[in-house]
Amino acid sequence: MFKELGQLAGLMKQLPKIREEMDRLQQRLAQLTAEGQAGGGMVKVRVNGKLEVQACTLSDEVLQLHDREMLEDLIRAATNQALERARQQAAEETSKMASAFGLPTGLGLPGLGS
Repeated sequence: MFKELGQLAGLMKQLPKIREEMDRLQQRLAQLTAEGQAGGGMVKVRVNGKLEVQACTLSDEVLQLHDREMLEDLIRAATNQALERARQQAAEETSKMASAFGLPTGLGLPGLGS
């Protein structure tokens, strides 16, 4: 019991550093990019580490198909793939930060979407 209290007290002392590092992490997340594609590259979507869509590119080939339902499916698939890749990158960055402070990985830190 006393061991856990000591660890908690140590974390409390590090709070200003942890907050500063979390701010830096948020900046790094905004700079991360991940891309997803579908239909053999006919649809490409790029997102950042804050899960914001940065670009959506449609090939001339997919536009000539005139198949709205298929295009919607391809956009959805490419977007989901990009978002999953961005989530993985964000989780890796978060884990690095957490381990640097001796925090357990997988900890749901506020503001990080983990």
